[in-house]
Amino acid sequence: MSGHAKLFAQPAYERLIGAEPFLKRLIPVLIVCFLVVVAAARYLNISDNRDRLLIAAEHVTALSLAATHATLSADLAPIKQSLRWDTEARLNRVISVMPNTGGRFLLVLNADGRAFAATAGGYDLVGRQISTLMPEFSPLRMFGDRAGVQEIDLNSEPVLAAMSFLPDGAGSILSVTPIAEINDAWRQSISVNVTLFIATSSILLVILYAYFSQAGRAQEADDIYLESHRRVDMALSRGRCGLWDWDMARGRVYWSRSMYEILGLKPRDSVISFGEASHLIHPDDGDLYEIAQKVASGDIKQVDHLFRMRHVDGHYLWMRARAQVVDPTSAQTHLIGIAMDVTEQHRLQQRTVEADQRLFDAIESTSEAFVLWDRDDRLVLWNKHYQEIHGLPADSLAPGTPRSIVEAAATRPVVERRLAVPCSKGLAQTYEVQLGDGRWLQINERQTRDGGQVSVGTDITPLKRNQERLRESEKRLMATIGDLTSSQAELKRKAAELSELNQDYQVEKERAEAGSKAKSEFLANMSHELRTPLNAIIGFSEVLQARMFGPLGSDKYSEYADDIHNSGIHLLTVINDILDMAKIEAGHMRMDCEQVDMAPLLDEALRLVAFQADSKGIEVQQKISKRLSMNADRRAMKQILLNLLSNAVKFTEPGGRILVRARKTSRAVTLTIEDTGIGIPKALLSRIGQPFEQVQNQFSKSTGGSGLGLAISRSLAELHGGAMKVRSVEGVGTIVSVRIPIECPKTEDCDESA
Repeated sequence: MSGHAKLFAQPAYERLIGAEPFLKRLIPVLIVCFLVVVAAARYLNISDNRDRLLIAAEHVTALSLAATHATLSADLAPIKQSLRWDTEARLNRVISVMPNTGGRFLLVLNADGRAFAATAGGYDLVGRQISTLMPEFSPLRMFGDRAGVQEIDLNSEPVLAAMSFLPDGAGSILSVTPIAEINDAWRQSISVNVTLFIATSSILLVILYAYFSQAGRAQEADDIYLESHRRVDMALSRGRCGLWDWDMARGRVYWSRSMYEILGLKPRDSVISFGEASHLIHPDDGDLYEIAQKVASGDIKQVDHLFRMRHVDGHYLWMRARAQVVDPTSAQTHLIGIAMDVTEQHRLQQRTVEADQRLFDAIESTSEAFVLWDRDDRLVLWNKHYQEIHGLPADSLAPGTPRSIVEAAATRPVVERRLAVPCSKGLAQTYEVQLGDGRWLQINERQTRDGGQVSVGTDITPLKRNQERLRESEKRLMATIGDLTSSQAELKRKAAELSELNQDYQVEKERAEAGSKAKSEFLANMSHELRTPLNAIIGFSEVLQARMFGPLGSDKYSEYADDIHNSGIHLLTVINDILDMAKIEAGHMRMDCEQVDMAPLLDEALRLVAFQADSKGIEVQQKISKRLSMNADRRAMKQILLNLLSNAVKFTEPGGRILVRARKTSRAVTLTIEDTGIGIPKALLSRIGQPFEQVQNQFSKSTGGSGLGLAISRSLAELHGGAMKVRSVEGVGTIVSVRIPIECPKTEDCDESA
């Protein structure tokens, strides 16, 4: 290898130290492995320590709960009487003998779920309800000591807690150990382990730094050489160039690393043979032997050759090689130069040629006349439409022909008008010309960036003809406008008539609203008038039924008396419903709000409909919670319950089932009545709850009724600030839900009468 090729040979330090890099890499690996092992051991120790602390805390928490439960169960009187100081004294005696976990405390809750006694650390929780301390569905509240020790959030702090229920429903005990105290002990252990690990790591890192500091000074000289070599290779690689040295006497060629990268070959430090290099060159792009002969004979001193070389993937790259003979007088001829990858430039040149051809084809295929002049007004490019429109002979059109000669050979137009071009700034102009054959052209000329001009002529003959027709249409349009003016006056007159009709409509609307209000008041008054004779009819029918003045003449009379009594009761019920509905619609319904317990009220309503349910063989089930107290109108709530239960019994076939559920939340009482009755068709479901609306089918026709039960119930629920929902499936059953707020709304309906 020549001296020029040695410039890119392997660096000296890589050959001298041989296996030393492996040893240098092994030392930090061993140190890192040692630190990893130490860190893993410390981590396992820390994890085990936390687990041990948690297990110990859980054990002490459960032990404290068991001891407290045994102590308090012996005498439940202080707990049932909520004697805080006596209970806390007993708790302190229990917790004083337990192992010290730090922060652990005991909490005693009474039968109502309110904390009334605690040890130190839990005093701030005394007086709070259990629902504010833990969720309702917590395993501790559901299973007690069977749930074991649970990790929960108590008063927004994570704790270990265990719960036990006292006998006879006296209350419950809660044993609590804060996790924060356990974490503090665990963090102290972490601090010790981390300190030891950091100290050990620091010592080893200092030793490692001293070792590499000494080794770095030994390699500094070689690194400078390697950096220079790398920069040369990087510059050649980024420039897609390769450096080569051709020792023609020995037939060997040295390539730089970048040359191998260009061809996709694996870089190597040894030279390649003359035959290997010649085999990579495309056979159609010249022969290295021919170049070597010319250089050897002295015919050429320099080489500048464009050729293709095969990539390792099989495709060819375009290369341009430039070389110089180093010393022509030397016995050993060396040719040194660079080879540049010009594949992209070659492809760009081909794309440019193809783009020019596509541009020429596009100009030829367009329907406009196109011509391009350079900055010196010489012809550059044109299409056949330009030649045909202006009647130019073929010999007058050639690239470089002056514009004056071309225009002199063209036919002159009959008419030529220049048009104004806004915002053109003198760089564009447009004019219209009429040719001798009657055609019109619109010619647009615009200046190019290099100072030339491009001209495009468009045939606007159809446009001109359309303009003539447009002028005729404008004349007809003006006549039409006159007719429209007279029509507009007629429209204004119609608008005035519509305005008068709208005023009449508003007057009639007010009359209709007044009539509706009068209807409601009339119904309310008439209901009072009808109830008086009905009461007399019912009373006299009861006298006849009781036979107070002797026996009736015939059994038929007795049957008629029963019919009169039943019809009077039914008619009185209908009139009462109409009266209530009229009061509600007229806004005269009075509600007396008081504290009402819904549980007894539900029992009373169920007793009233029990006879009807038993006569039809209907099973009535109930799931009613305790303490359903609320602020409401007792009579209105009873009427709601009776209406809904009566409807359920009325529309449930014999052998059916009715389920009554009632529960209380923090804001409302929800009553749900579910039956297996005839159901309501989906098309009629939206009308249920409106006045005088009933489900009409074969079964319901025989039940009778005014159709006001659900409407009155809905209205009474809304007067309480509540709501009623009806869900039903025809042939399956109906579910009616009524939600009444616990507090009666502060409105005039609750305080004032009509």
